[in-house]
Amino acid sequence: MATSDSHLSKLLSSSVLIVVGVVVASVGRLIERIIIAHWFSPQLYGEVTIALAIMTIGTTISLVGLNDGIPRFVSRYDDDRDVRGVWLFGLGFALAVSLAVSLVLYLNVNRIAIALFETNVARELLRLFVLTIPVSVGLTVGVSALRGMENTRYKLYTKDFFHPCLRIVLLVALVAGGFDLVSVGYAYFAATLATLLVVYLLSNRLVRLVGPVRTHTRELLTYSAPLIVTMVLSILLTRMDTLMLAQFRTSNEVGVYNAAYPLANSLLMVISSFGYLYLPLTSRLDADGEREEVTNIYRITTKWIYVLTFPAFLVFTVFPDDVLSLFFGSGYTGGGIVLALLSLGFFTSAAAGRNRTTLAALGHTKAILGVDILTLALNFVVNLLLIPTYGMVGAAVASSGAYVVRNLALNVVLLTKCGITPFSAYTNRTYVVLPLVLFPVGLLAGRWLTLSLLTLPVFLVCTGLVGLAAVTVAGGLQPEDGAFIEFIEGALGVEVPAIQRYVPMQGE
Repeated sequence: MATSDSHLSKLLSSSVLIVVGVVVASVGRLIERIIIAHWFSPQLYGEVTIALAIMTIGTTISLVGLNDGIPRFVSRYDDDRDVRGVWLFGLGFALAVSLAVSLVLYLNVNRIAIALFETNVARELLRLFVLTIPVSVGLTVGVSALRGMENTRYKLYTKDFFHPCLRIVLLVALVAGGFDLVSVGYAYFAATLATLLVVYLLSNRLVRLVGPVRTHTRELLTYSAPLIVTMVLSILLTRMDTLMLAQFRTSNEVGVYNAAYPLANSLLMVISSFGYLYLPLTSRLDADGEREEVTNIYRITTKWIYVLTFPAFLVFTVFPDDVLSLFFGSGYTGGGIVLALLSLGFFTSAAAGRNRTTLAALGHTKAILGVDILTLALNFVVNLLLIPTYGMVGAAVASSGAYVVRNLALNVVLLTKCGITPFSAYTNRTYVVLPLVLFPVGLLAGRWLTLSLLTLPVFLVCTGLVGLAAVTVAGGLQPEDGAFIEFIEGALGVEVPAIQRYVPMQGE
């Protein structure tokens, strides 16, 4: 058990930094969306989200699964020749693919614009996003190598701090300087290029980029090949609704939908915080034959991801109109039902934990591929049936349902292939007690409380503490949870010694 504690401590020490980074990056993206939504109309905001979806899909295709393959193999090697070889081969291969993808998209910008956009300015915006794809690929490969080397700080400084902050500064400067919607494209391109340069300058301090290499080409591509498809399917799952809404409905409706979507997506902040070192750590434990440690870490992190995410899930389902009005303005409150529905789907990812990452770390990439094909097919069919009639509400139902099915399927595969589940006596009590206690509290508060910039954080902290107390009383704490309690105390700036006393000692 001491070994488990040391691995959890390492994961948490990384998560303290990554939580800060994820929060800053997520808040940065939200601020960026808010600036665009307030500066331009919902229609033009919708055009931006469509162009972003195309860029994201192009980047994901170009990475050909290497953003998971590189950290997995880098984490297994100690020799700089191996680390450098995996990294540089992955970079060269992904850049070559990205140039081909960008060329195809660039030559077909007019066709894409006719099919999905309603304004002429969107064509120039799309061209800029297409040109950003190779730069984004280079940046992602660099961050993936840092992840494999289990370096948290450089990723925090660059991808989480520098990149979003520079995008916002450039966006505000360009819009204030008289640029129209294309200012968003210029801001993305320039900020991504600058961040790429900083990432590689810092990375060179860890492993010199010039030197002898051992590429491990066959092993890397054999592992990453199934992920080529799964990564594309995964990103299509998140972007298909936007593209199909653009095809069947108006850009204005796309804009309202994509005001709700990033808010619901913020429910993944906690699970993302535990993910940076999770893949290389579990991959290394599996290579050392410590499968039981992988199971312990998966169960404990899943329980705490659920606990820490639940207050925000409660807010998004009980106060959806208040949240949209607070962040995006009254013109977007029609998306309240969309926010509630999407939140349900995203929250299942928190409840299921890092199931996909665990399967990837243990080498079951083909199983992930099968689940992603099933999920995407379901999402496409339901979107096709519902969007023409129900618009953004139909898209939200399709996406939420797809996430529920995806997480159920991944957990079934994790159980059948690896014998791993998130369930234990402690997690089962936690799963049951939080909704039983907090939903009545939220529904009662919803009768008289209107959320504002002042009451929202107070409500989140109060419900978080009530939830933690409920888990404690229900017997959901276990010996390893002392580190997590200290982590929460540090994040909230509040000491809860009464709860610490309920953490059982080892052997009890």
